[in-house]
Amino acid sequence: MRPPEQPAAPPARPRPTTPPRQRQATASPTPPHSSTLIGSVQRAMRLLECVAEHEHGAPAKQLARETGLALPTAYHLLRTLVHEGYLRRDKGLFFLGEAAERLGSSGAQQKCRSTVAETLAHWRDAIGVPVYYAMYRDGEIEVVCVSDTPGNPAVEEWADFRETGHAHAIGQCLLAQLDDDARRDHLDRYPVQSITPYTVRDNHSMLRRLERMRRAEPVTERQEYALGTVCAAIPITVGNVAATMAISLPSHQADRLPAATQQLQGALARLMGSLAISISI
Repeated sequence: MRPPEQPAAPPARPRPTTPPRQRQATASPTPPHSSTLIGSVQRAMRLLECVAEHEHGAPAKQLARETGLALPTAYHLLRTLVHEGYLRRDKGLFFLGEAAERLGSSGAQQKCRSTVAETLAHWRDAIGVPVYYAMYRDGEIEVVCVSDTPGNPAVEEWADFRETGHAHAIGQCLLAQLDDDARRDHLDRYPVQSITPYTVRDNHSMLRRLERMRRAEPVTERQEYALGTVCAAIPITVGNVAATMAISLPSHQADRLPAATQQLQGALARLMGSLAISISI
């Protein structure tokens, strides 16, 4: 017996398409539509780039021609950029202004800091110790960068490094690179204080110790800043600026300190190019 004929199936309904917002969330990023860009900003950026290419300045007509802008538009944007400090005008020529130079300086500083951080990370991993980079700038001890790992942590700054330069290898190394007047000025502002039982006791003793230090030799400190820690700092002098790279170890690994210091000191000759640039950051 044949089964009764089944009514024809209705045509398949098209599947709903993904809403536009979902498609955008899953699709690969695409360049912004030109309608979302601000033309005046684009034109101003082109003018800034064009001015930067002319070390000795350029007049408005030349800038308009080279950027493909109508002269009235170029004049309007140039006046605005001068008003905001991104350009300056001198005898009809336009130059980069202080605001633009600050942007460039900030970018250079970030690049220098990145270079220092990468250098420290390399030697942190190669030697297996925390590595520090510090400078003496404007009368202050400044730890610029520290590179450590959970397995080899840096010394905790439990007492302000700036105020306790007499107690740690970084500070002693930096102070040893200064002249006598600068050392006395620093210790007048930040007098010697007992940090641990191993800390030097007074300014006079500290000054005598600094006088005995040889300018190019590493400075070693054992538990003067933090109990259970030994440190060594290697002097770096570029021009009149004092800087140092330093390492630290737990005191039960103190026997590793001389070899680790020697390894880092041997590398400094190869690092001086990048570190000399970073002195300015």
